[in-house]
Amino acid sequence: MFQTSGSVWLKDFEFGLTGLTVRKTGARVPYSPSIINQVTAWFRYFFAAKAIKPLEPRFTIFFTPERARPWYLIFSVSRAAGAKLAKEASQADVVMQFEDATYSPNDPPAKLKPGVKLVNFGCRDVSKTNVARACAAAFGNPLAVDPATFNGLAVEKSEINAAHDGRIVQCPTNPVPGRAYQRVVDNRIGADINLVEDLRTCTVGGKPVLVFIKRREVTKRFLNTNTEVLLQTPEEVFSREEMDQISAFTREIGLDWGGVDVLRDRVDGKLYIVDANKTDMGPPIGLNLPDKIKATYMLRDAFRKYVVG
Repeated sequence: MFQTSGSVWLKDFEFGLTGLTVRKTGARVPYSPSIINQVTAWFRYFFAAKAIKPLEPRFTIFFTPERARPWYLIFSVSRAAGAKLAKEASQADVVMQFEDATYSPNDPPAKLKPGVKLVNFGCRDVSKTNVARACAAAFGNPLAVDPATFNGLAVEKSEINAAHDGRIVQCPTNPVPGRAYQRVVDNRIGADINLVEDLRTCTVGGKPVLVFIKRREVTKRFLNTNTEVLLQTPEEVFSREEMDQISAFTREIGLDWGGVDVLRDRVDGKLYIVDANKTDMGPPIGLNLPDKIKATYMLRDAFRKYVVG
C-alpha cells in the first residue's frame, strides 16, 4: 500500500496562520477561497482514485531520489496499475527517477533487481532551452529565438520548469541570465479570439495517451488558471504524423512518463511543444470528476502495459 497520510508527506509543507509554504521550493500558498476550493476538488479526486481496485498481479515500484507524493499524477496511476511501494530499489520491479526539478542528473541505483524496468532516467533536463531544442528536432519548427538579433515579439520565460512567469517582450533586447526566449505561438481560439488553448498531452513510453484541452483568457495565457478543461483522445486532436512527432520529442529528452504542453499556431497550423514535465501533477483541477477518473483509467492501462507488458 502507498502511505497517504501522516508525516510522510505533510512534512513537505510548513503551515502558517495565513498560508502554507512548500519547503523544497519556498513557494507560499495563501489560504484563499479559490485555493480552498481547489484543495477540496483535489481531495474528491484523491479518494475517488483511491477507490479504484488495483490491477492484478501486483508489482513493486521504487521512486528515487524522491518519493512521489499523492498530488502527483503518477501516484494514483501507478497504484491503479497494480504498483506497491518497494522499501528498497533492489526489491523493485520498476524503478523510476522522480525529482521535481528542472535539472536532475540522477543515475539508476547501483543495486537493482534482474530485469528491472527503469523509467525516466534518461530525462535529465527539462529546461526551456532543451525543450525548444527538442521541439525543433522533432517537428522541424524552430521555437527558440536570439533576443539580441530577433526583430519582433517574443516570449521571455524562466528556464525553470513550471514557473508560469512568461511575458511578451519586444526584440531585439538584451538577454536576461536564466531566461529563455521563444517565438510567440498564436494559440488563440474562438470567433473573438479571447481565449488561448493548451493541449496538455500525457505520454507513457513515448506515446500520447490522452489530451487535456486547457482554455484560459488570453490575458492569463502564461498562468495556470483555466476557464475550461476537456478530456480527449490524441486521435481526436492530432494527426498520425503529429502523434509520431510528439513521440519523437519524448525520445529527444528521454521522457518515458510525463506531460508535454503542445500549442497549435492558428496561423500556420503547426505544433510546438513549449514545456515538458516528468513529475506532472493532475488531473487538472478544472476537469470534471468523471473525466478525471476516466483519465486515470486510460493512464493506468498505458502505464501497466509499458512497465509490465
